[in-house]
Amino acid sequence: MAYQPQIKIPATYMRGGTSKGVFFRLQDLPEAAQQPGAARDALLMRVIGSPDPYGKQIDGMGGATSSTSKTVIVSKSNRPNHDVDYLFGQVSIDKAFVDWSGNCGNLSAAVGSFAISGGLVDSARIPHDGIATVRIWQANIGKTIIAHVPITGGAVQETGDFELDGVTFPAAEVQLEFLDPAAEEDGAGGSMFPTGNLVDDLEVPGVGTLKATLINAGIPTIFVEAEAIGYTGTELQDAINGDAKALQMFETIRAHGALRMGLIQNLDEIATRQHTPKVAFVAKPKAYLSSSGKPVATADIDVLVRALSMGKLHHAMMGTAAVAIGTAAAIPGTLVNLAAGGGERQAVRFGHPSGTLRVGAQASQLNGEWTVTKVIMSRSARVLMEGWVRVPGEAF
Repeated sequence: MAYQPQIKIPATYMRGGTSKGVFFRLQDLPEAAQQPGAARDALLMRVIGSPDPYGKQIDGMGGATSSTSKTVIVSKSNRPNHDVDYLFGQVSIDKAFVDWSGNCGNLSAAVGSFAISGGLVDSARIPHDGIATVRIWQANIGKTIIAHVPITGGAVQETGDFELDGVTFPAAEVQLEFLDPAAEEDGAGGSMFPTGNLVDDLEVPGVGTLKATLINAGIPTIFVEAEAIGYTGTELQDAINGDAKALQMFETIRAHGALRMGLIQNLDEIATRQHTPKVAFVAKPKAYLSSSGKPVATADIDVLVRALSMGKLHHAMMGTAAVAIGTAAAIPGTLVNLAAGGGERQAVRFGHPSGTLRVGAQASQLNGEWTVTKVIMSRSARVLMEGWVRVPGEAF
């Protein structure tokens, strides 16, 4: 029996924030995969090495975690005042599924530098030395992201002394601005709080009635109180990811929260939305040892947050969830805000399993409705490998 040879596709393997992914220019994809659909999904799954019943992604570029099973497609933008369009695909590890329902905030930090290096940004907008401002249209959710990318000698500066908890080595700082993170695609304002409440009573069968802040900012997120579900907020991955009963509880909370937020019409649909919504739990500040052994003092943080991604406790914090945290912290009365001490604030430093992260948010209230115009955070990004990724010719 004859088998088709492998094909090779130009690609770049990049770290962005605390995630890694395979980046493509749209124009470099095979023609069948340049449009959304089954061929594109099949190609990206084969690149990453999914679905893998062993859960290891050995025969692909994925790293067998939600943080490393990611793909990005970037193209020049036709939208006014935008340089590039950025599309993110979260590839399921063990199922034949690519989730296009949300953004990756961490990989957002790498989009600007990839676009510049890939010739997708007008050279007139790139200084010889200084900061290049890359205007990104996040196509999954219809939002604008502004990336401030350091440039030295006309090229992206990747090395530096900026340290990010959850990333072992320092690199150059990339500041990200998430504009109108709760707005609808048409800019009409959107529903930051889909239920109209800052805090809801969320009935979860088998768990109880939980206080919950259901927010759509950065990514749809369900915040609950750590104490209400038997946690302190200082947990690391091993405390939860090895506990099948706990993981099922969180998935049940996620499903009922998604239903309450109007993201799904029945509970069975949650299986088709692995990437969104996120579920997180919050607590007042308390000292703990991070996963690297670095101590985090009570005085170092305003609030404790732990979040789950793709069914597991995240090793640090998803960038999009950090947008939700910063937004919720800025609005008096949400569970995040109350755990951080209450009152109005323009920034919050939260503790996560790998350390701490500071997020700024500009929130205001008009006619009783809260809006957030901008959320700001710093990440870093670096090219790990570039060239071609190879996949069997019959893969898509």
